[in-house]
Amino acid sequence: MSSLLDSKLPGLRLASTGSYPRIGDGPELQILRRATAALDRGERNMADLLDAENEMTRRAIADQMRAGLEMITDGQIRWYDPISHIASKLDNVKIAGLQRYFDTNFYFRQPVVTGILKRTDALVAKDFSFARNALGHLPTPKHVTGKLSIKPVLTGPYTLAKFSVSSHAGNGAIDSFAALATRALAYADALAAEIIALTQIGASLIQIDEPAIIKYPEDWKIFEKAVAKLIAARDKHASEGRRPELALYTYFHDSAALYEKLIALDVDVIGLDFTYNPKLVELVASLGSPKPLGLGLIDGRNTKLEDVGEVARQIDRLLPKIHGGRAYLNASCGLEYLPRDRAYAKLELLGKIRAAVAA
Repeated sequence: MSSLLDSKLPGLRLASTGSYPRIGDGPELQILRRATAALDRGERNMADLLDAENEMTRRAIADQMRAGLEMITDGQIRWYDPISHIASKLDNVKIAGLQRYFDTNFYFRQPVVTGILKRTDALVAKDFSFARNALGHLPTPKHVTGKLSIKPVLTGPYTLAKFSVSSHAGNGAIDSFAALATRALAYADALAAEIIALTQIGASLIQIDEPAIIKYPEDWKIFEKAVAKLIAARDKHASEGRRPELALYTYFHDSAALYEKLIALDVDVIGLDFTYNPKLVELVASLGSPKPLGLGLIDGRNTKLEDVGEVARQIDRLLPKIHGGRAYLNASCGLEYLPRDRAYAKLELLGKIRAAVAA
């Protein structure tokens, strides 16, 4: 297998794809569940819930560090779901009933757009600041000293728009949001403002999750226009030396048909879910990539652990075709769909696979 010391090949970094289980089997890992239940009974207040969220966020970060990851997240512990968590923080959005999230056994609360979307407060910037501070106060394992960084994650504007609906109250300004394109661009404006805010507080890489476009490729033009607003926000302060990277992650469907369009986007990293199509490795190895890729070769929805040697061989085929100086080995999606012990086992597996690639 190819050595990672070969300067012709990109470095292979271990990364989180986003979410991490909010609870576990032990009593100490169920504090968030207990706090939520107590709040519902009127026995606790929002400050108690915040304390529980903070503690479980620290634990999620510590698990990622212990497993050897270098690019980590806050585990999205505060997120009820990927759609309403972002949308509910915008003005002129109401949250309605539960809808199934793709083909998972998870559900999201559907946003209803009632007027012009406005960002009046941070969407994830405060959570990012907390996570970065928590990271700084946790003991750093020797094997990741000097390599750690943390990335904020945002659900992308197209996916938010696709899973939202519009109110039909007869008002022209409201009715205009019935069009998917209008909603997507409105969400994009709000997210662009958040990207600028994250840039100002030092985020070096911002992940944008757009799983819906893989399932609905007929909306590519709408998706592309919305993403263009995020790209412009990324570059807004580039002349001042502040330009974060944008990582666009897709999952929950086969991305082969859109692969060439995805890598042509003016973003810095593309994340791919390889679990839906066994031929995607061959496609990427054949066409190559002009930019770093997130290699979702570990199934974030299946408790079964992958064969280390088999995945290492796939990576060995991919690395020489990936340009941009690096690639990220990560799960195919967030790990909230797994029991906590299996989620951690998946994180540990990443390091074992990289060791096999480097052998």
